[in-house]
Amino acid sequence: MAPRKRPENQKTPEVVVRPKSKRNRSPRELEPEAKKLCVKGPGSSRRFDSGLWAGLASLRVPPLCSSIVRALHQHKLGTAAWPSLQQGLQQSFLNSLASYRIFQKAAPFDRRATSLAWHPTHPSTLAVGSKGGDILLWNFGIKDKPTFIKGIGAGGSITGMKFNPLNTNQFFTSSMEGTTRLQDFKGNTLRVFASSDTCNVWFCSLDVSVKSRVVVTGDNVGHVILLNMDGRELWNLRMHKKKVTHVALNPCCDWLLATASVDQTVKIWDLRQVRGKSSFLHSLPHRHPVNAAHFSPDGAQLLTTDQKSEIRVYSACQWDCPPSLIPHPHRHFQHLTPIKASWHPRYNLIVVGRYPDPNFKSCSPHELRTIDVFDGSSGKIMYQLYDPESSGIMSVRPGPSNNKWEEAGIEPHGSKMTNYSSHALLLLPPLPPHAHPLVSAAQ
Repeated sequence: MAPRKRPENQKTPEVVVRPKSKRNRSPRELEPEAKKLCVKGPGSSRRFDSGLWAGLASLRVPPLCSSIVRALHQHKLGTAAWPSLQQGLQQSFLNSLASYRIFQKAAPFDRRATSLAWHPTHPSTLAVGSKGGDILLWNFGIKDKPTFIKGIGAGGSITGMKFNPLNTNQFFTSSMEGTTRLQDFKGNTLRVFASSDTCNVWFCSLDVSVKSRVVVTGDNVGHVILLNMDGRELWNLRMHKKKVTHVALNPCCDWLLATASVDQTVKIWDLRQVRGKSSFLHSLPHRHPVNAAHFSPDGAQLLTTDQKSEIRVYSACQWDCPPSLIPHPHRHFQHLTPIKASWHPRYNLIVVGRYPDPNFKSCSPHELRTIDVFDGSSGKIMYQLYDPESSGIMSVRPGPSNNKWEEAGIEPHGSKMTNYSSHALLLLPPLPPHAHPLVSAAQ
């Protein structure tokens, strides 16, 4: 619309204003000018100080991304602190969860999936282990047939998997076969790090530190073994009274080790000062056996999952303080892949599969088996994912980037629990309109 002409008999008062230099202007005074820079069209001849803002100027920002752009803009002007920027990015991610759907499925095993790991440098590649010892190496970004490594069958359950950070064409596994070993993608055993030599003792968990060049693994009778990358045993100690379900090295302080056990404790250890079973730094008692203990990506928090209905968040600088408690139904029994809450790799969010329990105080009739997302600071539930195409119980592990998750689980038939076809699933944002939203790799 053309602007109205000012009547000729109306005079504009003359006001002389001396413009301030940019050095003397406050951030609030500069903000309108910065906003004008951001909304100029592609035909403008004005030069921008930053290529980022030049690119944003010609874009129409979708509603879900507006909070990100606003947060970046305010941070650029110095009016928003970094935590508020992180919060804006996290909220935008939570908003995007409404569009998540199952992207691909694969059912390569005759027994349920028991262990999952994402490749550290190839975001489209993951490894899945089964109760029969089978291993699937799956690059869902290409149409080639996934690599399948046949296991020994009964008694060969893969209990832990970790890609070798020094050579990502190799991976570590712990298993009920009684070994913790290093393998290549062809299934060849490159080195056996630990072996029980008896069917009564097996290994339940493992972790690897690239900084310290060590491998740590725990067994079903409470022992934890520390080895270097050459396979030399540094120590072998009984640190718990019962099975060690999980071992985790702190990503920032690689000498800090957390061990979880069915003896209802999580213990914190300094690898530089381990002398025996009583040399732990802290012991964190729980009311039920514990499935997992995960350090947050920044190493500042510890997330634990019991075998009943409780998730805890501990602060690394205040181990003695009461933790944040999150009531959540995820009860455990032997035919179910243990549900372990995990940290989101980028945001302060907790992701965990829900196994509805009629005895849980807040259980509602016909409650769905969802994937629950909690805020790591407040403990509030932020979102629940559910797809009717996959109604089984989910053991979830977020991938290296924020838009890929993997799941494994079982599905009930009648009054008994049987294998859920051992699906490994991926959840991704919606595909382009011309693409099919659900691709099944195996039925």
